[in-house]
Amino acid sequence: MDEKKTPALTPIENLKTVMARLRHPEEGCPWDREQTFASVAPYTIEEAYEVSEAIDSKDMSSLKEELGDLLLQIVFHSRIAEESGDFNFDDVAKTISDKMICRHPHVFGKESERSKEFHSGEWEAQKRRERVEKAQRHGNAASVSVLDDVALALPALMRAEKLGKRVAKVGFEWPEIDSVFEKINEEIQEL
Repeated sequence: MDEKKTPALTPIENLKTVMARLRHPEEGCPWDREQTFASVAPYTIEEAYEVSEAIDSKDMSSLKEELGDLLLQIVFHSRIAEESGDFNFDDVAKTISDKMICRHPHVFGKESERSKEFHSGEWEAQKRRERVEKAQRHGNAASVSVLDDVALALPALMRAEKLGKRVAKVGFEWPEIDSVFEKINEEIQEL
């Protein structure tokens, strides 16, 4: 007897299948079926913090588990999007793969683009191009800023640090606090 064997699923395909089953309209889990992007978002943030905690504690077993929990969140969001016809997990993976290839011409590009100097300048230039493209897609290309894409949902201190690093890259930085107050007073006088 010649039976055809179906190939075993890859671990990621298996996870996607598990999520599809959990979200199945008739046979799935009631809790999983009723979830939305908004209701799952807090869990996604929590899992990201748990990944960070596992890294800080240098606990590789915990890190493996927490990375899996975070991956589940990505698969969950991707499944919700797939059900609404917006995108699927493969689209997410392709988008990030394409982005990383584009941001790393020193690895994937021509030999002339493989210097460290080229890379450091090109990374920021590419991110600027991506911000412009994103703004154009959303119809507000005139308002592209170095501060775009700094998530509003970040904790306040983390967001402040990220904003500070962004503006420092364009020369908006002072060596000491007195210079800041001088500049503020100068700006007030102009009003």
